[in-house]
Amino acid sequence: MPLRMTLPQTLGARLAASDRPQFGAWVCSASAVNAEIVAGSGLDVVLIDAEHSPNGLESILGQLQAVAAYPVTPLVRPPFGDPVVIKQYLDLGVQNLLIPMVDSAEQAEAVVRAVRYPPHGIRGVGSALARASRWNRIEGYLADASSTISLFVQIESAVAVEQVERIVAVDGVDGILIGPADLAASMGVIGEQEHPEVVAGVLRSIEAARAAGKPAAVNAFVPAAAERYAEAGAALVLVGADVALLARATEALADRYIAGPTPSGRAGY
Repeated sequence: MPLRMTLPQTLGARLAASDRPQFGAWVCSASAVNAEIVAGSGLDVVLIDAEHSPNGLESILGQLQAVAAYPVTPLVRPPFGDPVVIKQYLDLGVQNLLIPMVDSAEQAEAVVRAVRYPPHGIRGVGSALARASRWNRIEGYLADASSTISLFVQIESAVAVEQVERIVAVDGVDGILIGPADLAASMGVIGEQEHPEVVAGVLRSIEAARAAGKPAAVNAFVPAAAERYAEAGAALVLVGADVALLARATEALADRYIAGPTPSGRAGY
């Protein structure tokens, strides 16, 4: 007789239940080993990226399986908000989606439709074939699928900041993640994530989400910035990435044992 299974809580549920900000790291290497190492670090969230990383469906599946044994929540970012790609990610068992470059409420509404089954959306029905329902071992998956998914959209342009109050008001958007790097670029100050206008845009977005009763997340690899945004009410702060940590750590080894200190001033994400 088959096992009857339940799914882990969503990122939205985890953030709502926490009495402190959550902290996480990106895994951008497409490595299940790296994902498992990060999952065992004590951080709260592992963000598996496929927008700026060499990830395909198979490598994302491997990473989801690798982190499943750990008390972390995986959040997965596809390269863009295409309904077909979203369908494939959901069928893999991705419960927490982060959609990049959402600039309007209309875009957000389209993404919401992509994660919901008819009649409320356009997600194709293939649960019997998919890990999402554990191959129909999740009782009532089709009826309850929406409650097993958290949808976060990224605010990462000046246009999106101007529309952020409307975006967070969209039913089915469970939270936002602000990307200061792209926000700075859109404001004409690329690489200047601490520019006052960029910081103001991040803070406005956090406040808009809080006013709507929804969590805001933010990238902040510099500790002072991470602390600022956590104090401002960010529910989740992403504080590092596997590839960046490896790059800086190996550079430090080379500096110590071979060449001496290298010039500083590398841009953070």
